Amino acid sequence: MGRRSERLSRPRMLCGDAAGEGDVIQVVSRAFDVLRCFEGHEARLGNLEISNRCGLPRSTVSRLTHTLTRMGQLVYLPRDQKYRIGPSAVAMSTSMMKGLQLRNLIRQRLQDIAEQLPGTVGFVIPDRYHLVYLEFARSANALGLHEVTGSRISMASTAAGHAYTAALEPQIGDALLAEMEREVPESAKILKPRIENNRRFLKENGYVVACGLWSPHINGVAVPLWSPQYQTFVVVTIGLLAAMYDEKRLHQEVAPPMRELATAIGSLLESAEGDLFNNRLERKPLAVAAPNNKITRTEEANELEARTRRARSARGLRARDGRR
Repeated sequence: MGRRSERLSRPRMLCGDAAGEGDVIQVVSRAFDVLRCFEGHEARLGNLEISNRCGLPRSTVSRLTHTLTRMGQLVYLPRDQKYRIGPSAVAMSTSMMKGLQLRNLIRQRLQDIAEQLPGTVGFVIPDRYHLVYLEFARSANALGLHEVTGSRISMASTAAGHAYTAALEPQIGDALLAEMEREVPESAKILKPRIENNRRFLKENGYVVACGLWSPHINGVAVPLWSPQYQTFVVVTIGLLAAMYDEKRLHQEVAPPMRELATAIGSLLESAEGDLFNNRLERKPLAVAAPNNKITRTEEANELEARTRRARSARGLRARDGRR
């Protein structure tokens, strides 16, 4: 129940607010809060449920859902007296998914690791105090963790979230943590005592581990990397049964292939910059699996890995994104 309630929390403050930016248009922010409540295309929610999920007054939600319905972002179902995602939202998401060639290549890299390790491998992006699976892969014998594309996971109680927050510029990460203390204090209590150790470990080793935070039965390894497309850090992560992979085994057997995975995907992201919509990805030098199961690194990938392992020591902020 605790995990479900955490997943459904929809804080209204943006990271920019914590950094001192006062130019957020609240009605736009709240409209997106409403849309975030629909975790799948089939989800059906009434105004009361939306109000409870995003923490907005029911009267405000009613006006927003009415407007979003008129715009085609939502569809009203009279029989259920509920809403679901509308055609305009689907069309918008479809147009944003024109980079499927890149995503397919990423999925192939994830699947390569999934065939080696019996867990769920994911490529996730941040969304406020959560992360969302853009792609995932798992082997036929994978046990324990069964997230899918579109799943939202907690930033505070997952290896992916700890890796993401550790990669942020310290002042940005601290502002995010302060915001979490106001909006989702229980999550902040989990993350705050670990963030400095995570930063040091990431700087020294290039990855982060989290054991038993999300579930006592699941351990995870995650590696953050910079995405030129999203202008933020994204994360590759894996969840495995704790009974099979204790912390020592994570460091010895799981972390090395996950760092190689991050390097390969980082090379794809760098190669795709500017070419995402014109089908020229195959002309770029991509990382490929070598016969000895190592990943051949391009010059770009080597530089990306070097930056990741250094955890990007503070050199000034890149327009609020927290990149080091």
